[in-house]
Amino acid sequence: MEFYYRLHKFCQLESRKWLIFVGAVAIAHLLFQPLLFPYGYAVRTLLPTARDPVFDESRMIGTGQSSIKSGVARNALAVDASSELKIGLFAQNETKSDGAGDVSHVSEVKGHGGDTENGAELAVDRDVVDDDDDEDDVRLENIVDGNEVTQEKDSVLELPSEAKKGLPPVQDVTSKTSEAPAALSNNSAGVSNPVKKKIKAEMPPTSITTFDEMNQLLARNHRSSRAMRPRWSSERDREILDARWQIENAPAVVNDPDLYAPLFRNVSQFKRSYELMEHTLKVYIYKDGKKPIFHLPIMKGLYASEGWFMKLMQGSKQFVVKDPRKAHLFYMPFSSRMLEYTLYVRNSHNRTNLRQHLKEYSEKIAAKYPFWNRTGGADHFLVACHDWAPYETRHHMEHCIKALCNADVTVGFKLGRDVSLPETYVRAARNPLRDLGGKPPSQRNILAFYAGGMHGYLRPILVKQWKDKDPNMKIFGPMPAGVASKMNYIQHMKRSKYCICPKGYEVNSPRVVEAIFYECVPVIISDNFIPPLFEVFNWKAFSIILPEKDIPNLKEILVSIPAKRYMDLQLGVRKVQRHFLWHGRPLKYDLFHMTLHSIWYNRVYQIKPR
Repeated sequence: MEFYYRLHKFCQLESRKWLIFVGAVAIAHLLFQPLLFPYGYAVRTLLPTARDPVFDESRMIGTGQSSIKSGVARNALAVDASSELKIGLFAQNETKSDGAGDVSHVSEVKGHGGDTENGAELAVDRDVVDDDDDEDDVRLENIVDGNEVTQEKDSVLELPSEAKKGLPPVQDVTSKTSEAPAALSNNSAGVSNPVKKKIKAEMPPTSITTFDEMNQLLARNHRSSRAMRPRWSSERDREILDARWQIENAPAVVNDPDLYAPLFRNVSQFKRSYELMEHTLKVYIYKDGKKPIFHLPIMKGLYASEGWFMKLMQGSKQFVVKDPRKAHLFYMPFSSRMLEYTLYVRNSHNRTNLRQHLKEYSEKIAAKYPFWNRTGGADHFLVACHDWAPYETRHHMEHCIKALCNADVTVGFKLGRDVSLPETYVRAARNPLRDLGGKPPSQRNILAFYAGGMHGYLRPILVKQWKDKDPNMKIFGPMPAGVASKMNYIQHMKRSKYCICPKGYEVNSPRVVEAIFYECVPVIISDNFIPPLFEVFNWKAFSIILPEKDIPNLKEILVSIPAKRYMDLQLGVRKVQRHFLWHGRPLKYDLFHMTLHSIWYNRVYQIKPR
């Protein structure tokens, strides 16, 4: 009683009432600050000493801040002590060597994947159903198929031509995944409705953004950024703002020998921006994250774009810095393909654990370093080519710059911030330029060519409309298996004037870059698809973009193109080709530099001064 009497007497004093009130507010702020600022690092970053921290990664490792427990359940494909060997076997599933030394993508997914030709993907739209519903029916029994592969070399997934003996047998995925925890395969809270989603994948979009509307949206988003204003200023921000002023006031470029002006929206601004990127941009690569999901690039196959960028970015002495305080951008080096391969539970129709894995990763770097919370992640970027990447990075990485192959303006892709990543199908990691080029225009005697799997709703319409209807329209479904058939496919692209690039399950297709590779004018038929590197290139200078409703009039449209216009398009394709090529040692204006430039360029136009 005496305690309560003294407490009541203490609270009656006016000054003490205010003291108690302030103390209660402070305690409430500490308890609920994760709701006020992202990921619990807010209080430390608000302190003056935290605004320009002395970075000591060794000090942070092992602290409570660097250890966030993972709640992600892993299936039978999860990495163990022999993970790197298994990843080497996985590369065989991505690409299979034939007798001619060529490498073609093995169709590994039941009902999904592949435009199959010669037992391999034809122009390779998908090797999994990258729709929001379909399972990844990974078949490890097809990985080796009588051929052994070497272990990982230099942390790169590639398949050398020499076979090595003595590899252990590959585990059967079907039997293993059936033993996965029921919580993953029967999680009613996270399981999507496959029937409903399948209908969605096989129906046209409910809304369409035209090409002209995309241009207007890009211009509007560059004029008015929605990015978070930095919570405190930095010298790096001022350098980017100065770069923006220089880009907008770039001197006119006339007859530059290195740049073909019609390819670009504004060749003068592009050149100045590229020069500033070369002299200014610094990137910090997070070392957090374990292989195979992080730091292990896939160098060939359908998802090679994310692997080549990762490998070349990690090896760049020009752009990469070890001190994150000197960085303008922060790279999160994960492979969306390996995320799916490692964590997705077959037949579960549930990708929640994939998204959760990246969520915990972003929470970890936000808690361990001060840089994420300064901008809300707006100066962080990722490069991902798997069709599930938009879903996997939703919400927790929403403010980052996302370089995505699945660039659908209706499913979260932000024009002016995100980058449409070219989807390149690399057949040989050691020689990504094999078979480059095609016939000159005078020897291209096929008006239009398409061959591939019947994915989604659009391709069956195309094939039904034009297959065997006109000798000048070489429109096929899946081509038969065999090396000869695959080479026939390549020769068709090399001899065609126009290569038809229809969407599959998703809006993107590797045929777009493949057509450029073989110097064939791409005809893109995919509503709401944002063409690669859209903020830089004028796609009308080297491609034809048609709405899906124009498929019945396809030949009429192509025939009506004047010969002069076709020759300009063909020249544009040959000129732009260099910008879509990977090189073991990056060259100026190649695909590595063009991708990095688009990330830099969008950051320049998204940053807000403090």
